[in-house]
Amino acid sequence: MSSFDNSTAGQESQSAGSAQPLVRHELLLCVTGGVACYKSADLASKLTQGGASVTVAMTENACRFVAPLTFQAVTRNRVFTDLWPDVQDHDSGHISLTERADLMIIAPATANMLGKIARGIADDLVSTMAMSAAGACEMLVAPAMNTRMWNSPALQDNIKTLDARGVRFIGPNDGPLACGTTGPGRMAEPHEIVSAIISILDQTTPKPDQT
Repeated sequence: MSSFDNSTAGQESQSAGSAQPLVRHELLLCVTGGVACYKSADLASKLTQGGASVTVAMTENACRFVAPLTFQAVTRNRVFTDLWPDVQDHDSGHISLTERADLMIIAPATANMLGKIARGIADDLVSTMAMSAAGACEMLVAPAMNTRMWNSPALQDNIKTLDARGVRFIGPNDGPLACGTTGPGRMAEPHEIVSAIISILDQTTPKPDQT
């Protein structure tokens, strides 16, 4: 599985050599429904502070955990929560946002979303964006779920499928979970995800400004 060594996250972050290592980069942060959503708000803030332009897309369930306004406040950009947010809006967001992005990040990535992406199901904003990302931008996912779900044969088959397609993974970490148990399934910490993003984008040139 294409993953990042979290133990070197701090070193990678320091080696970036800049207070804003993500300047000129366009990031698409997709948030799915899980308790770890609170970490995603911190992640969005850190990416913005790093100089990136961050656009957030949320599933309906994600909006149950964190209000879209929170992400709008920390990124200062419009937040997308629906395939067609406005009848006046003729722009296909799931296409244009992935074309514009240098990297698509899904954090947290639930078992449900990973299954959708692996099996080609596009029935909401984030899963549709994931399908349209093929050939447009790379994808980094930060799984977050119960340990038994993470270890399930079905989920592991989906992970192998996505790995074979070039999807990158960060985490999950081993630790205390919201369900009260301890084990693998905890979403990687925001600073670890930021370091992984810097590592990926360090190998690429930002796309031309399409605004």
